[in-house]
Amino acid sequence: MEEQSNPWKILSEKDIYNNPWIGLKEYAVINPSGGKGIYGKVFFKNQAIGILPLDDEGNTWLVGQYRFPINKYSWEIPEGGGELNIEPLLSAQRELLEETGLQAERWDKILEMYLSNSVTNEKAIVYVARTLSQHAPQPEETEQLVIKKTAFTDAFEMVMSGEITDAISIAAILKLNYLLAKKLI
Repeated sequence: MEEQSNPWKILSEKDIYNNPWIGLKEYAVINPSGGKGIYGKVFFKNQAIGILPLDDEGNTWLVGQYRFPINKYSWEIPEGGGELNIEPLLSAQRELLEETGLQAERWDKILEMYLSNSVTNEKAIVYVARTLSQHAPQPEETEQLVIKKTAFTDAFEMVMSGEITDAISIAAILKLNYLLAKKLI
């Protein structure tokens, strides 16, 4: 497919909200059809980092926690925010240790994605972590985590049954399943 140039015209912009993690701007625009309107955009001050640990026996680790924005408990791969000015791999290494106590010798980036590109610029980067060693988890004060070691095939089934609903986790598990099936990783 041929890429297109930007058909949106920005007439003005104003800051609506700002905190240490996100900002919200409202734009007065002329849309691709030529009509006037508004568009809101959420700016994230960190990038999303996901880590899929995988040991030699085909096990992975999931993290369970209650998620405030959706008011539900969620099973996920280890994930968190990485500062934009820090190498994403360093953030991934920190997050894996914080949430699971794991450290890895081998890291492979398997995925980059935008999480909701109709309203936000939030980008996620996902790594597979291998050659693992166990240490003490170091969760942040806002995290009350349950760590579950499980067969990767069971994590895949949790995605397929709808038990895992987190976007980064779904994308990471499906991508790794494909890479493993094709023997690309």
